[in-house]
Amino acid sequence: MAGAPRDAIARQLLPLLISALLCSSMADNGAIFHVRRRFPGIGLPSRGHESLRRARLLSAVDLPLGGLGLPSSAGLYFAQIAIGSPPKNYFVQIDTGSDLLWVNCAHCRRCPSKSDLGIRLSFYDPRSSNTARLVACDEEFCSVTCGNDLQGCSAGVLCDYTVTYGDGSATSGYFVSDHLLYDQVSGNNRTRQAIANITFGCSGQLSGSLRSSDSAVDGILGFGQSNSSMLSQLASRRKVRKIFSHCLDTVKGGGIFTIGQVVQPAVNTTPLVPNQPHYNVNMKAIKVGDRVLQLPSGIFDAGDKKGTVIDSGTTLAYLPDAAYKPLMATITSAQPNLTFQTVEDFLCIRHAKSVDNVFPVVTLFFENQLPLRVYPHDYLFSYNDNYMCFGWQNSGVQSKDGKDLFLLGGKSKGIFCHFSYHSQEKSTTQKCSLSSDLVLSNKLVVYDLEKQTIGWAEHNCSSSIRVRDDQTGQTYTVTAHDISSMGTALTFCSSMGLVPVLLLALLV
Repeated sequence: MAGAPRDAIARQLLPLLISALLCSSMADNGAIFHVRRRFPGIGLPSRGHESLRRARLLSAVDLPLGGLGLPSSAGLYFAQIAIGSPPKNYFVQIDTGSDLLWVNCAHCRRCPSKSDLGIRLSFYDPRSSNTARLVACDEEFCSVTCGNDLQGCSAGVLCDYTVTYGDGSATSGYFVSDHLLYDQVSGNNRTRQAIANITFGCSGQLSGSLRSSDSAVDGILGFGQSNSSMLSQLASRRKVRKIFSHCLDTVKGGGIFTIGQVVQPAVNTTPLVPNQPHYNVNMKAIKVGDRVLQLPSGIFDAGDKKGTVIDSGTTLAYLPDAAYKPLMATITSAQPNLTFQTVEDFLCIRHAKSVDNVFPVVTLFFENQLPLRVYPHDYLFSYNDNYMCFGWQNSGVQSKDGKDLFLLGGKSKGIFCHFSYHSQEKSTTQKCSLSSDLVLSNKLVVYDLEKQTIGWAEHNCSSSIRVRDDQTGQTYTVTAHDISSMGTALTFCSSMGLVPVLLLALLV
């Protein structure tokens, strides 16, 4: 198993995806299917049409969850959804750092046929679904997602896409509209099947780490804020509220993932930084035990933009040198005789005692005085039963370009560094900062996109929560799942000369 954690981290750069989703109006190049005629797209629902359907609107959704987010494991969480008529089940990685839902399609080149996660992989075939429709470049979804100026677009030409991730892996294919079947909450620990038409990516080719069977899934389900996300599409059809929550269990695996308003446990919130592509919040201070770290002024700023990116798809925690050194010095000051050893890029110690009785709690403070307590068992993880390794990492050592940035998380060795958009008329650059999973594990995290807030509460993610059904006003219990035991991409499009660029400083 030597090298396994490092490889697992590299393979899981997916949640920190940094490339654009490049859409194009291209005639079928023979990669997957021929387009013989123009297919009607799903478009966006009209107000009149939606007003006829309000009797069955805004129900809560329960997404069965599996996986384990520890750095020493595969380090990902996945949900089960069903697509098509007749429906077929697919396991898709949950990622709040990206927008697009895509699944591997029939005749996909270089797609893995098996997974070491203990799940059975499936391939989506539009020709086998009675409700599948290919999306042409002149349809509303393509124009809204990719922009109206797609050179070479004409009736019947596919709306193609390419998504490239930070580790160089990529998926490409075309957009399809089909039925999505999901579990709508109908009572305490009860669901009924619901159907909605959505548009998603049909992947015909993979490259890089996406081809690996070690942590292979059927695709990725992005829960970003853009209009192309599944959440936005369901919300635009008044199927759900634009609120979702996760409670990621690093003890037993799996956890809870719901769409809808959580009423228990209650969570305190902090505002999202407006006009950001990811879920950014403002961190204000760091406290270790009872000591507030004295850090340089402006250290929590990220260039022209402030904020901490909250991303369910990452695990370790990267801090700039000016924060990392005082943090680690304060954490270890009560144990002066510790012997450190580097194991597969992790700073580790031999320690047989309970870490919670020896090391201090680290508390991160955010706007509205919202604390996030990171316990020793959160930031120290067991490796090969011989070591306890720190989840805090020095981004200044790992990456020159990322030396001034925070990154809480780490299923990948990467940092959101710059987002640049280039055209002949303008060039804008935005620096980002921070993302997390290890520190948010075993906590209920609520993303309220209607109020533009995010909040969390400590919670046993092996237990249950209560959500409100907006159809009836009733509240229902949703219990944790572990389906594995059954066994950050922003959307951009380009038309020839207008090419968005998203750069990542890899931590190598």
